Amino acid sequence: MGQPHRIYLAGPIFSAGEIAWARELCNALREWLEEADVNGQIIWPYELSTNQWGAKEIFQENLRALDSCDLMVAILDGPQVDDGTAWEIGHFFQQRKRVLGIRTDIRNAGELKASRINLMIEFSCLSISSSIRELYSELEGLLA
Repeated sequence: MGQPHRIYLAGPIFSAGEIAWARELCNALREWLEEADVNGQIIWPYELSTNQWGAKEIFQENLRALDSCDLMVAILDGPQVDDGTAWEIGHFFQQRKRVLGIRTDIRNAGELKASRINLMIEFSCLSISSSIRELYSELEGLLA
């Protein structure tokens, strides 16, 4: 079966709503991996840190997790992409690793009239799905 895919789930986790949406997506992705019989693991930063860690430890642990993953799913909702998520996408892209975006937000947030998000983020992603179902199709094309 080979090495398991390590998928980093990037996105804001600063409010109850953001955490709930990311948790729902994380659980859905884990279920999809199991049902699709894909050897994979979801790495979600929210599950990595402890209340005992300071900012530097959180940064270092997230960086280690990013560097250990071969694929990213990035939550791109909001009036603009979360700045930490944007940084993670750039770091990942610079390593020539694959990024799949998911944007359920109906607002456009890019430079051009038709842009859904900032062009630097848009072109760092292989695709930007509008739903979990679309995201499954993209993952299937890459992993299954």
